[in-house]
Parts: sequence; structure tokens; C-alpha cells
Amino acid sequence: MCPEDYKRLIDFHGHSCPGLAIGYKAVKAAIEKGNLKKSDDEELVAIVETNSCSVDAIQFFLSCTFGKGNLIFKDYGKHVFTFGKRNAEKGLRISLRPGILKISQNLSNEEKLKRREKLVEKILGLPLEELFGVREVNIDLPEEAQIHVSVLCDRCGEPTMQTRTVKKGEKVYCIPCANELFKEKSIQ
Repeated sequence: MCPEDYKRLIDFHGHSCPGLAIGYKAVKAAIEKGNLKKSDDEELVAIVETNSCSVDAIQFFLSCTFGKGNLIFKDYGKHVFTFGKRNAEKGLRISLRPGILKISQNLSNEEKLKRREKLVEKILGLPLEELFGVREVNIDLPEEAQIHVSVLCDRCGEPTMQTRTVKKGEKVYCIPCANELFKEKSIQ
């Protein structure tokens, strides 16, 4: 039996999968263990160490988003989610326990789909303690999102946040253009 709020999450995300179920349960753990609730503005910050489907659950239920600056992505490839309130020095780290995501790669597409569905059911049914390690951690959160002046890149002409530019002599470049220019110069 699929919980109603999980069905709403599926509508938001587009499909059900193990990653979405993990995110759903991570949010449940954050709410239960950390006494956290949906962020009205930027007071709650989520630091995610994966770019999997699980992150959509955090956006949907806790209102942590890139646009508000309270969703921070660290590309570590781990189902680890750290939550903190801007006015607190402690946060809650929720990490997937080993062995949860065992899916054999040598299966037909039909067999993989059946296993994925069973894995979703398993994840949704597991108690939080069996699914995640949860611990309090010290946390140093960034300031609230800032609005910065945009300047034009001297190469492509696109407006770029001034704090994300590279200055070379009198010229100012966006990061992609700076990277391309430096590559061109190192090849010559």
C-alpha cells in the first residue's frame, strides 16, 4: 500500500523508484528525528551528497531549493543528507545503510523493473533505523542567498553574476569562457 503523500511525490517527480523512496524516507527521518518542518524561506538548509531522484523528495516536502539557496549539492555519490537550521550550530546527518540498494545488472529490463518495484516496497516498509544511520553533527551553514550584480562576459556577452567571473587584465569572463580561453592558450 503506497502512502498518499508518496503518491503526491510521484506526481511531482514523474515516477516511483528506489531513489525517490529513499528521499521520501530520509525526509520522514528528518521530520521525526530532527523535529524539522517545511522551510517557509531559507531557515532550513539541506546539504545533499547525491544528485539522485531522492533530492526531489527534499525539495517537495521540505521546500529546500537551489533557487532559495537552501539546497546545497556536494557531488560525492552518496545517499547522505544533512539538515540544519540557520540559527543552530548542530545539524542532522542521515546516511543510507550499506546493502540497501543491491540490484543485479545482468537482468532483463523486465526483471530489473520487477526488482526495482520490490525494492521500493522494501524501502517504504523498512523502519527508519534499519534504513538509515542518523546522527547529530556540527554544521557551518552558508549565509542566506545574496543577490549580486551581473556583468557582461567580454567573450560571449552573456550576463554573469560578478562573483562568478574571472578577471584577466582588463577583461572579465564567465567561468566557461575563461576555461575555454585558458585551454586554447595551453594548446598553442
